[in-house]
Amino acid sequence: MRLTARARLALLQTALVLAAGAALTGLTYLLMKRRPALVTHLDPAGSGPQGTMQLIPPQRRDLHDLADRVQADTLAALLPQAGLAFVVVTVLAALLAWLVAGRVLRPIRLISSAARRLSAENLTERVPVTTPADELSALAGTVNDMLDRIHRGVAERDRILDSQRLFTANAAHELRTPLTTARTAIDVTLDGHPSRGELLAMAGDVRDTVEHLQSVLNGLLLLARSQAGPGAREAADLAANTATALDAVEGRAATADIAIRSRLRPAPVIGEPVLLKRMIGNLVDNALRYNHAGGHLIVDTYTAGGRAVLRISNTGREIVPEAVQTLLEPFVRGQGSRVRTDGLGLGLSIVRAVTLAHQGRITVTARSGGGLDITVDLPSVPVTTVGPADIIEPVRPPRSAHA
Repeated sequence: MRLTARARLALLQTALVLAAGAALTGLTYLLMKRRPALVTHLDPAGSGPQGTMQLIPPQRRDLHDLADRVQADTLAALLPQAGLAFVVVTVLAALLAWLVAGRVLRPIRLISSAARRLSAENLTERVPVTTPADELSALAGTVNDMLDRIHRGVAERDRILDSQRLFTANAAHELRTPLTTARTAIDVTLDGHPSRGELLAMAGDVRDTVEHLQSVLNGLLLLARSQAGPGAREAADLAANTATALDAVEGRAATADIAIRSRLRPAPVIGEPVLLKRMIGNLVDNALRYNHAGGHLIVDTYTAGGRAVLRISNTGREIVPEAVQTLLEPFVRGQGSRVRTDGLGLGLSIVRAVTLAHQGRITVTARSGGGLDITVDLPSVPVTTVGPADIIEPVRPPRSAHA
């Protein structure tokens, strides 16, 4: 038979009372069984300390017989009375032990009951913490802390699932739209007797669609690779990679009439070079793509507090501060909404994934008057020697750019 914790605790307390009662009864019996020394010294001559009363029995044997009868009568009366008292005390001890055990285990029952009522849909209930502060109240507090962590974990899981569902829906839409466009172009062109020029135009449209699909798939693969974490890590410098990225877009910036100002100080890191270059390239591309003629792009790299920092600030259309964080989601364009532009809407998502994969942080702030201020900081590595040659010269603004 399996006993409950309350029954086991009550039996343990009753057993302790039984053992203590049996020991007390046995000890009393042994002490009473010893012959009482009614007379420790007999002085028939009546000599003794002056001024004290002396018991001088008429006969020594009669005194001993009387002591034996008193002892026998006492022991005969002790056993039944002690047995009755022992039974009564045991019964009372069992009842009190049962009540005390229930009182002691009550907080544990409350914890168990609360745990049974909890489910994935109801994680708000908490176990009451009893007073005074003892081991059971500490247990209740520990269970509440565990429930808080579970609640946060479930909320984070739901958020991730919602994000994944949204990402899947957006990716499907992003891939379906160009396919639909290509299918429509083919159906319209082949409906009748198309000329050579119409076939060539259709082929061009299909090729553009395929290139767009390839760009989307490449972006999705890179995003997945970034979220999986960096592979082989190597020493890299954010300043050098940023200078390369800025050199690559200098002509594009001149054509768009956007001035580039940079101050690239050494910012050494350890990471996967391909992902780091793509992160920087996406930031620069995003800052140019969502800019305007006559605008500017400011780039800084430096180290601070053991972190390698890359900061890019650009002009552009004004963005509501509440919509800034949505720009880090996949398929969100510079307007802060999922509308089609010449971009894929994956640039800042890849930047965030690469940053998090390198144990970094990204901060996006809407600038007053338009544009964004994006700061990425990664764990830095110590630089042994930094001389004047390590300072990369700023990229000169295009001639047509406004200062």
